[in-house]
Amino acid sequence: MNPSDLLPYAVAGIAAYLLGAVPFGLLVARIKGIDIRKVGSGNIGATNVFRSVGKGLGILTFTLDVAKGYVPAKVFPWVAGLAGMDVDHSTMGVACGLLAVAGHNWPVYLGFKGGKGIATSAGALLGFAPLATLVGLGTWAVVFGVTRYVSVGSIAACVAVAGGSWWLCPGSGTLVPVVLTLLGAVGVWRHRTNVRRLLDGTEHRFGRKKETVCGQGEGEKS
Repeated sequence: MNPSDLLPYAVAGIAAYLLGAVPFGLLVARIKGIDIRKVGSGNIGATNVFRSVGKGLGILTFTLDVAKGYVPAKVFPWVAGLAGMDVDHSTMGVACGLLAVAGHNWPVYLGFKGGKGIATSAGALLGFAPLATLVGLGTWAVVFGVTRYVSVGSIAACVAVAGGSWWLCPGSGTLVPVVLTLLGAVGVWRHRTNVRRLLDGTEHRFGRKKETVCGQGEGEKS
């Protein structure tokens, strides 16, 4: 492959990372004059916004975080094709989806301190592996419904997507299953502090009353 053939992938990859790095949770919380990094868990993810700022803005943050994973994975290859670029849509979609998640987890705009990437990963999966997305969301809903722990549902979804990808994506060779296994491993690793709190019995459970002022109090990172 000529170096010039790699240019579309490089441009799309950089754009995917920069889009993924946009801290929508931080920006949305500022609508209420709140620095999301200083309330609740201090995390920029949708769960902390939902819990510390408000349900509506939490849902908005979740939607934007999903979109910044979906657009690079699905739309960037489509735009490249429209522009007449000779690219492999599947490879570009997977690469851009991964870089968008990396941007959320390690955003250049915030000194590489970001969230856990669950919503952005869901958006990326929706772009290049929609069946895996359904498995992940279904697993999350069931486990969260039973335990009322966001973190437990997220960890279970990561494991389900990683394991299920090997039979859900048989026509994609090993690329997509390997990538989904990597994403699942990163997702579980990013929840290591939640695992410690679960073991200590201090993890926040949805539905449990606690005293907060604009979300100021103990919570979990998301």
